[in-house]
Amino acid sequence: MAIVTIVGRPNVGKSSLFNRLLGRRESIVDDMPGVTRDRIYGEVECNEQSFFIVDTGGLIVNDTHPLVVNMERQIKQAVLESDLVVFVIDGKEGITWMDEDVSDMLRRSRKPVIVVANKIDDMKHENLVYEAYNLGFDEIIGVSASHKRNIPELIDIIVSKLPDEKEIKSGEEEIRLSIIGRPNVGKSSLVNYITGEERSIVSDIPGTTRDAVDSVVLSKGRRFRIVDTAGLRKRGKIKGDLEFYSQVRTLQAISRSDVVLLVMDGADLVTDQDKKLASEALLRGKGLVMLVNKWDILPKDPKLGDRVKKTVIEELGFVKHAPLLFASSLTGRGLGKLLDNVNEVFHNRRNRISTNILNRLVRDILAFQKMPSNNKGRPLKIFYCSQTGIEPPSFVFFVNYPDIIDNAFNRYMEKELRKLENFRGVPLRLFWRPKA
Repeated sequence: MAIVTIVGRPNVGKSSLFNRLLGRRESIVDDMPGVTRDRIYGEVECNEQSFFIVDTGGLIVNDTHPLVVNMERQIKQAVLESDLVVFVIDGKEGITWMDEDVSDMLRRSRKPVIVVANKIDDMKHENLVYEAYNLGFDEIIGVSASHKRNIPELIDIIVSKLPDEKEIKSGEEEIRLSIIGRPNVGKSSLVNYITGEERSIVSDIPGTTRDAVDSVVLSKGRRFRIVDTAGLRKRGKIKGDLEFYSQVRTLQAISRSDVVLLVMDGADLVTDQDKKLASEALLRGKGLVMLVNKWDILPKDPKLGDRVKKTVIEELGFVKHAPLLFASSLTGRGLGKLLDNVNEVFHNRRNRISTNILNRLVRDILAFQKMPSNNKGRPLKIFYCSQTGIEPPSFVFFVNYPDIIDNAFNRYMEKELRKLENFRGVPLRLFWRPKA
């Protein structure tokens, strides 16, 4: 599909316009300049035409601050990928020197440009739109993203200037992978290594990535949609609405994933936040792969891997079914099999066990296992079992006394189910129901 990129200096309402065009709140909107840093992608469908819309950070040309330089490079990359650019200015404030710097950059890109004078809330401010013609572009429109004024007209202009949609291979399946972890464990560096380009901003400042960022990778004939997320902090350390919404985006990214990659810092292993993130993936029924990053900076010790593996299993025993990898996102060490593991876990979420095999398991357990009993000494009886769903695999056991099932017996049954099929990296759902 065609790509439309929104650019402009900080605090002119780019993210508000992005959200309005998308029809849902996808980018973080705040009145603090510089909130959006990475490229945020969304998909718009209008009049049988579909296109990607990209929100970018505020562009300040010729600023030497390292983070601003990174942002400028990101935005230029986004413009380079685009079929059309929507250049947003503050219609009420008028043209500034920063707007002129952005317009110079866009003219050099030779991309088609629509200038959007935002914050034109009513007709009495319409005359302010004409000042935008001084930027040297032909297509100008005044809108109000917050009040939805002239948004349908803007969409019509965008659609009219898009190239014909390219053919998309029908039936192509994506594996949706979200990369989660605490701030500054190397998630963005990992995405950059996998994609082979600087798609996410990399910085040693914790919290650089605030929104969830999508990248698409083809590997061995499989298509992966990779989402880099903001680091999830402890609840008590979340400061203000901005970080709160970043946490929400992380949880939303997990929810729309098939597989979650939990990245941990090898030098600060298995914190409470790592446990929280693993439990969020488990709670939502997602496939899980765990990766211990920054392996290159750890002491050289032949027994280190065994010790780290033991620690992870002890601290994260509730997800010990997940593959555990040791890697360095800087050097690429240990990443060769990452997507293979993700692919395996993706398919394991779809595995099924036949009813005949399940009920054979039930008979064996009834014959050899001491069953829990109620307060009257009556033992549990399992009448039959069936698998009722996949993604994640779900099983229903029909019994005489569902209330006496405790966590220990539930874990035991899960362990037995895992012996029957490859559920590596996949949570299982077990339900206990009274026989009708």
